[in-house]
Amino acid sequence: MPAQANVLAFRRRLLRWFRRHGRPLPWRATRDPYRVLVAEFMLQQTQVPRVLQYYERFLRQYPSLETLARAAPGTVREAWDGLGYYARARNLRRLAQGIVKHHDGQVPADPDVLVRLPGVGPYTAAAVATFAYEHRVIPVDTNIARVLHRAFGVSRTRTRHLPGRVARLVDGLLPHDGKTTWALNQALMDLGAMVCTARKPRCRECPVRNACMRKGVRGEE
Repeated sequence: MPAQANVLAFRRRLLRWFRRHGRPLPWRATRDPYRVLVAEFMLQQTQVPRVLQYYERFLRQYPSLETLARAAPGTVREAWDGLGYYARARNLRRLAQGIVKHHDGQVPADPDVLVRLPGVGPYTAAAVATFAYEHRVIPVDTNIARVLHRAFGVSRTRTRHLPGRVARLVDGLLPHDGKTTWALNQALMDLGAMVCTARKPRCRECPVRNACMRKGVRGEE
């Protein structure tokens, strides 16, 4: 388990980097749970540049859970055309119908409730909870799992119920303030996408290299 001082240094440096270099993505400009949910569904299996081509257009056609819940399946499929993995569109419509019917039209904030909705896995549940409601949870996707593995030597688990050692690390890493937790989770994603990449990580440019177990390591793992 890394020393808490090292964890805090990692957090401080990463947040400072994110304030200057974080990607200005449209779903980061909102805490609206529905808009966050649409983004997270689109980002399943699809890269950010492609999602950017569809996100705003889809929301113009379906600006609320209610409009999506009332939509015909075929029109939702057409609005999704080109993004692929069309089960996501079917699940998103079913989810909207379920939330309207069983949750008074309000996207649940609890990851344990979210994960029982159509098309929502552990990562999406945690992502909506933290990016819409600023809850103190970490959405462990491929990028974040890789960053935690390289920086702190933890296993690349992506399950919702983290092993004890990883859970303790995450608890020490996450701030107690909701807004800062939101920023840190976004920063972890950007670090994995832009610097700590799967192949040929840019270690010399990494803002947290001095707090990383891999400092001095170059190139591929």
